[in-house]
Order: sequence, then C-alpha cells, then structure tokens
Amino acid sequence: MTTQIKNDTIRQAVRERYGNIAESDNNSCATNSCCPGGDAKATSVELGYSDSDVNQVPEGANMGLGCGNPRAIASLKAGETVLDLGSGGGFDCFLAVKEVGATGTVIGVDMTSDMVSKARANAERAGYTNVEFRLGEIEHLPVADDVVDVIISNCVINLSPDKAKVFQESYRTLKPGGRLAIADIVAIAELPEPQKNDMKLFTGCMAGASLITEIESMLKGAGFEAIDIRPKNNSQEFIRKWAPDTKIEDYVLSAYIEGMKPTA
Repeated sequence: MTTQIKNDTIRQAVRERYGNIAESDNNSCATNSCCPGGDAKATSVELGYSDSDVNQVPEGANMGLGCGNPRAIASLKAGETVLDLGSGGGFDCFLAVKEVGATGTVIGVDMTSDMVSKARANAERAGYTNVEFRLGEIEHLPVADDVVDVIISNCVINLSPDKAKVFQESYRTLKPGGRLAIADIVAIAELPEPQKNDMKLFTGCMAGASLITEIESMLKGAGFEAIDIRPKNNSQEFIRKWAPDTKIEDYVLSAYIEGMKPTA
C-alpha cells in the first residue's frame, strides 16, 4: 500500500468516526473516542474548561471531545484572527469569539462535512457573525498566507497521518509573530505494533500520537521558534477511560504545545 493510499485510508476512517459523532442524538462522543462518553459538560470541566465555558456556548457545540483546553495557553486578545484546526461543533471557536470580540475573527476548519454543517447551524442559532467554518483537511488548509494571529487545536493533530505537513501549513497561515497554542496527545514511549496498527485506537486519538522529540523536530523543521511542549501527567487518568484494559496510558498522555513564527 502506498503512503498516499494509506494516509487516505486513515483520513476516511477518522472522517467516518467523527461524522457519526456529529450525527449522534446526544451530541456527545462515543466510547473509545477522545473522551469516555457520557456528560459532555462534565468531561470538558475535567479537561480544564470552566463551568462558565461549558454553559455559555450554543447547545450541541460541546461534544466533550478533546484532551485539554488550548485557550488556557493561547492568551487571545481583542481584534485577533484565530484559526481552530479540527473545529468540530464549534466549541473552542465560540469561546474564542468572546475573547477576540467584535473586531476579531475566528475560523474553524474541519474535514468532516457533518461537523462543519453542525458548527454553522450552531453559529447561526447563536447569532455569531465573526466566526466561519470551512471544510478542509488540516494538511491542506483553506486559509491564505500570513493572515492568522493564533492557531488553536484540541486533540486533533494526532489524528493526522502527516503531522509535519500540518505544522508546515500552520506556519504558512500565521502572520510573522503569530503563535501556535494546542492541546494534543503525545507519545512518551514507542507504542507496540498491535496498538499502533489498531484503527479504533487511531481514530480514538491514541495510536497516532508521535513522540515528543518527533513533534519538536517537526515544529523546528516547519520554522517555529520558542517551542514549548508541556505534558499533563494527570491526563493519564482520563486517557485510561478511553481504552480500558489496554494500558494505553503507559504510552501516551496529553500535552500543551506552543510555538511562534519569527517576526522576521
């Protein structure tokens, strides 16, 4: 199987999984996904969001997906342009809108058409006018060069079969001095082959995780500076719930990842 066909097979599996989540009646993720299922609000609070965060977004925007709270490290400011990679139902986008204000802009990109439709409907119901959702792959962002101040993402880049390309595209879209602020799953040890090749674990945000050293190398290769990768050691507690009895928490955990595009 060629690399391109293999990568497309992975993308299709991810697209199918999250399309099903978008269509689910309870607006919550399924088991063996990037959350254990159940109460999306409680799950998000466990991941680092406040009660105010989970209660101020449109109904259906928060599906409990994620592995952290990227806005906690993004330091968003009024008037900024924010890009969310893998925006899902729009949860982080709608929170970002509050921070960038009427003079700011938020763009969400997702490769799942059902998620994009869901997010657009949520935005229309809530009356947001400075947020838009675009259909596209994060390895091929439908965003112009040098237009974004901050890129956020929550537990999505690990799902990409070409993470180096994601970071290259992120760098391209950022303005000089722009910053990357994401929460993602990273590997702290090489996964055994059976787990690495388990598509359910891959689409569940676990088997596709790259080693921290590999992520740092990819960020440097894309041109980022001021790189900071901070593992969340307590994240293994909720990761254990994603795939009980697999010991996956011995190999992966959540981390906050930051980088900056040089000003010149």
